[in-house]
Amino acid sequence: MILQKLLLVPTNPGCYLMKNKDGIIIYVGKAKNLKNRLNSYFHSSHTGKTAKLVSEIADFEYVVVGSEIESLILEINLIKKYDPKYNILLRDDKSYPYIELTDEEVPRLLVVRNLNRKKGHHKYMYGPYPNVTAARKTVNLLNRLYPLRKCNTYNKVPCLYYHIGQCLGYCQNNVSKDKITMMKNEIIQFLKGDDEIIKKRLKEEMLLESSKMNYEKAKELKDIIDDIEITLTKQKVEINDYIDRDVFGYYVQNGYISFQVLFIRGGKILERHSKIVPLVDEINEELNNYIARFYEKDLIPPKEILVPNIVSTDTIEQYLNIPVKIPIKGVKKQLVDMANENAKVALTTQFELIKRDEEKTVDANEELRKILKLEKLDRIEIFDNAHLFGTFNVSGMVVFKDGKPSKKDYRKFKISIDKNDDYGTMREVIYRRYFRILKDNLERPDLIIVDGGVGQINVARSVVSSLNLNIPVVGLKKDNHHSTNALLAFNPLIELPIDKKSSLFYLLERMQDEVHNFTINYHKTLRSKGAVASLLDSIDGIGEKRKNELLKKYKSINKLKSVDIEELLQILPIGVAKELKEFLNSYNEEKN
Repeated sequence: MILQKLLLVPTNPGCYLMKNKDGIIIYVGKAKNLKNRLNSYFHSSHTGKTAKLVSEIADFEYVVVGSEIESLILEINLIKKYDPKYNILLRDDKSYPYIELTDEEVPRLLVVRNLNRKKGHHKYMYGPYPNVTAARKTVNLLNRLYPLRKCNTYNKVPCLYYHIGQCLGYCQNNVSKDKITMMKNEIIQFLKGDDEIIKKRLKEEMLLESSKMNYEKAKELKDIIDDIEITLTKQKVEINDYIDRDVFGYYVQNGYISFQVLFIRGGKILERHSKIVPLVDEINEELNNYIARFYEKDLIPPKEILVPNIVSTDTIEQYLNIPVKIPIKGVKKQLVDMANENAKVALTTQFELIKRDEEKTVDANEELRKILKLEKLDRIEIFDNAHLFGTFNVSGMVVFKDGKPSKKDYRKFKISIDKNDDYGTMREVIYRRYFRILKDNLERPDLIIVDGGVGQINVARSVVSSLNLNIPVVGLKKDNHHSTNALLAFNPLIELPIDKKSSLFYLLERMQDEVHNFTINYHKTLRSKGAVASLLDSIDGIGEKRKNELLKKYKSINKLKSVDIEELLQILPIGVAKELKEFLNSYNEEKN
């Protein structure tokens, strides 16, 4: 069937979608010539991830477009839509901090991570920064040296910061615009990389405190200077034009591709980002796709991008609307070479770790598939329950794909049963989950694991069977120390002992820990919310509206206890805020 379809594929540019035998899209790619690219998959020999991908392809589709930029846009949108297992996950959990000087009449200094890209303006945004702790300390330092506004909204009376000299009391004092402009300009100068004025001032203050034998104060100032130097790291390679630019590099070895990005801000290398993924597509296509999708993760695009000579600069320029250049010589070429070298070092030094991780995940997943005699094992869903004497009943589900956790697929279930009934809880969560899968035609797992005994396994199996689903259900048997020591599988159930030194044991134990921690954290959150709600109900002056506002902003008693009275005054009248604060100070939360 596939070979016959290949004869009909045109030579136009476009995107292709690879499917497995269940019709699930497992890979999306693009090509200038669809016919050549698709033929290369089925008429050439492959190794590594590409070989595994080809072995799972049962069918394919393609979409013809008019140009390479159209194929890039379509590819990215299709990857977002289908999230295919073999496409590299260019977005990760890491978000870089920025320092923002707000564009207001009286500005504030903030450390921000999640940028509101819809606003479209980041006039006074500086970064990304490598060290959030140092960035926060730097903001605190600037707030100390330059007494800008601290409050979100102007208070009716001067707050604590005014009384300790870190605010000029803009709510009641008429501070001159020239004063504000002077502070603003000096802060901008500093954040752009000119730290000499402030460092000189701090060093003079440090020497003065040292001469007075105030050594603790002098050490504090020395630490602040060090933090500044960490935040504004100076590198060997500097560019004098002070243009913000990102430099991309890559390296390929042993079936993996290593990406490296250097963030250059204020003419200096501020930070680097690295990612290593299995190589599936052609090298230039992998790199093009990586660059195109890189700025989806709360990153402000720079003024210029430097890339190696295999990148389709015109296509990336059109997509990102940023100048993309391939430097031939000079300092810019040195930067690309540096990015390539860093990519090489990252891959060569981490390859053994990657290999071990593969053994503990992908290889262990394959071992589990063979033990359970399954045709495939791409997706596993694991369940656990938690309650407190029959109250706050919850269940959690975690998902592992190819032996690795897929956190975006995790789900929480608040159980309706208000009693200590483990079987009833299991029955409800399994039914709700797989009825929803049938109703919405969601991706089905290849295996269900319940963190429970024979009773829970049988309950789960009966529910799955009642829904006419053919999904195997197994359980994790624990020893007296609550540690996994065997699988409960097949019908009738038998114990399958697991070697505790094996990669499979590591994988199963990780699954057990992951679902347990996920479920318990959800359980504690619900209990904490219940405790907070009960506490707030006991305070005169806090009605339903104020209670909901406090619950939305502060989700636990501990968070409420850490809030100062000035912040509470933004929601509560002063008398109610004082009463709540006194009550919180005397309240001892149950420790778990």
